[in-house]
Amino acid sequence: MIAMRRPIILFFLIAFTTQALSQIYIPTFDLQGHRGARGLFPENAIPAFLSALDSGVTTIELDLAITKDRQIVVSHEPWMSADICLQPDGSEITEKQERTFNIYEMDYEEVRKFDCGSKGNKDFPSQVKMPVSKPLLKDAIIAIERHIRSRSLYEVDYNIEIKTSPSGDEKFHPTVEVFSDLVYNLIDQYLPLNRVVIQSFDFRVLKYWNEKYPTVRLSALVENLKSVDANLEALGFRPSIYSPHFKLLTREKVDYLKKMKIRVIPWTVNETADMRRMLELKVDGFITDYPHRAAAIGLGVRKRRTTTR
Repeated sequence: MIAMRRPIILFFLIAFTTQALSQIYIPTFDLQGHRGARGLFPENAIPAFLSALDSGVTTIELDLAITKDRQIVVSHEPWMSADICLQPDGSEITEKQERTFNIYEMDYEEVRKFDCGSKGNKDFPSQVKMPVSKPLLKDAIIAIERHIRSRSLYEVDYNIEIKTSPSGDEKFHPTVEVFSDLVYNLIDQYLPLNRVVIQSFDFRVLKYWNEKYPTVRLSALVENLKSVDANLEALGFRPSIYSPHFKLLTREKVDYLKKMKIRVIPWTVNETADMRRMLELKVDGFITDYPHRAAAIGLGVRKRRTTTR
C-alpha cells in the first residue's frame, strides 16, 4: 500500500504545480534585478534577491569575489566598501582603509562578520537599513530557489558577473582560470547551466569561458566609447549578449547587434523615463536597481487573472 501511495501523491503534486505555473505569464523581455533590488534593499544580499523575485524579474544579477579559503562570495567589490559596510565591531570603514579589508586575504568566517546593510547607501535613500552579511553564492542560490518553489512559482536566470582585472590578479582575486573554474564547478552543482549567464568587463574571462565552457551564455559588459565592431573584435567572438551602459545605446546600434543575433541588455536603467526610452529602442531587456518601477509599467512576470465559471 505504501509503495502505491507515492505515485498518487506525486501525481497531485505535479498537477498542483502545473496549475500554479499555468497562471504565470513570462515575457520575452528580460528584466534583471541589479544586485538584487539595490534601490530597496542592501545590494547583493538575500533580501534584495527575494524582493527582486517578488517584483517579477526574469533574471537575478549579482557579482562575485573569492575568499582566502576559496569560498565564492556575492560581493561587488573584492573588499569591504566604505560606502556600505561596517567593521565587525560596528565602527566605520574609511575610504583609505577599505582595500585593506581584502576579501581575497580573509577566510569566509571573517568576511561574514562584517555588516554591509545597517549603514545603508547614501545613493539609495529608500533602501531599507538592516544588518546583513555578504552571502556565499551557494546560500544565495538556495534561498532564491526555495523562494521560487514556495512563492514565485517560476524559474529565473542568473546573470553572474566575474569581477577581475589584470592588476588585481593574485592581489584581490585569483587568476581568471582559477576564478572561473571555481564558479563553474559550484553552479554546475546547484543550477542547470541553461539558466546561467556569465558577464564581465574583463574580456579575458569571456574568452576563457568561450573556450572551456562553450555551452554557457556570455555577456560582454561595456562602458567604453569604442564602436560595437571594435569591442567585438577585441572579444574575438560574438557573445549571446552585448551589455553596455544604457546611455551608450542608439537605435542603430541595437538594430545592428540584433542583425548579428546578439541580444542587447543595457545597464543600469533606473528612471521610468529611461526605461521607456530603452523600450523604444527595442532592447531585449535591461538591468535595474528598481525592478518594481519596471513592473509598474508592465514589465516582468505577471500573474494572469483567472475567472471562475
